[in-house]
This record gives sequence, C-alpha cells and structure tokens, in this order.
Amino acid sequence: MKLYNYFRSSASFRVRIALELKGLPYEYLPVHLVKGEHKSEAYAAVSPSGLVPTLETDEGELLSQSMAMIEYLDETHPQPPLLPADALGRARVRALAQLIACEIHPMNNLRVLKYLVRELQVSEEAKNAWYRHWVRSGLELFEKELQRLPGGRYCYGDTPTLADCCLVPQVFNGKRFDVDFGGLPRTMAAFDACMQHPAFQKAQPSSCPDNEA
Repeated sequence: MKLYNYFRSSASFRVRIALELKGLPYEYLPVHLVKGEHKSEAYAAVSPSGLVPTLETDEGELLSQSMAMIEYLDETHPQPPLLPADALGRARVRALAQLIACEIHPMNNLRVLKYLVRELQVSEEAKNAWYRHWVRSGLELFEKELQRLPGGRYCYGDTPTLADCCLVPQVFNGKRFDVDFGGLPRTMAAFDACMQHPAFQKAQPSSCPDNEA
C-alpha cells in the first residue's frame, strides 16, 4: 500500500496509527500542504479533492477520507480489530471518533486557519484563540462522553480503537497551539496510554521522513 500524507496532518496521522496498529507495511509518500503540493496536477491525478491523506490499496485502488480508510483497513485486515465486536460497542466508538473528526477537526484544519488569516484578515493571536477555543470545548464534550463509559486503559476498553486513532492526533495538534488540557482526566489518561504503545510512537510526526522540527 501507499499513503500520500503530510506529517502534521491529523487525518494522515490517524491512518498511520491504524496501519502501525495492524502491522501493515506501506510506502510513505509526502505531500507538503504548506508548500501547496496538494494543489499540483500530479496530486490531482491521485486525489481530485486535493486533500490528504490518500490511500492506495494493494490492488491499486485510491481511497479518500481517513475514517473510510481506517474502516477499510479494519475490514480487510481484521486483526487486531479497531472496533468492538458488538453493535453497541461499535456505535460508541464511532461516536467518540466522530466527535473529534466531525465536530472538532473541521473547525481547525489548515484550510480554515488560512482563510481566517488571508481572507478575513484575522490576526495571528485571534486565529490561535479560535483554535484553542474549539479544541478545548470539543475535548470537554469528549471527556463527558468518556465519563459515561466503563473505565479502561484506552478510550474504550483495554485495547486501542478507532477513537484512539482520532484522539491522539487532535491532542498532538492542540499542544502545538498551547491548548489547555487540564481537567480532562479520562481523555489525557487515554492519550498517555496510547503514547506508550509502539504503534503510536512509530506513527507520530517526529517519526515521519518529512518531519520538520
């Protein structure tokens, strides 16, 4: 498989985690978002939307959208599973994952932040305040959802799931913007547990070949 991605992209990070958790080899193909490589004609042939990541399967099929890629990987390589065996458990995990992927991330991806600065002439300070607000408020909701669930080492139970694949990249990006993570005990305990797992270590931005310190 091949993964077209950017080291700082949280959506790309999600898929790298899933690949590492499943022990699947893949070719890392960097697409530098800040330099605009996602807008090139070459990448348009891979991704009509110009978004990262894009996953090229073993059969040469091209997949977009990180959540769809992770579920594809879980269906085609079911061990270890990233979703619980029961329908209710799967719904719980998907809800946690979507709270991040659908409620927090869209407010703060690179396109939105650039639009705030370039088109709306928002100051750097105001842009960062925007970012911190939406990440913090979203994670407060995430914490409330976790508090309703039985305790476990990770977001849901004692093995990593799709929810953890989404949580870790969001926290990583939040740290870059100095988001306050205080008062989120279950959330940060799950994050800390993930970061002790080799798969999350291998997938993190500092381990990527295109990492820029």
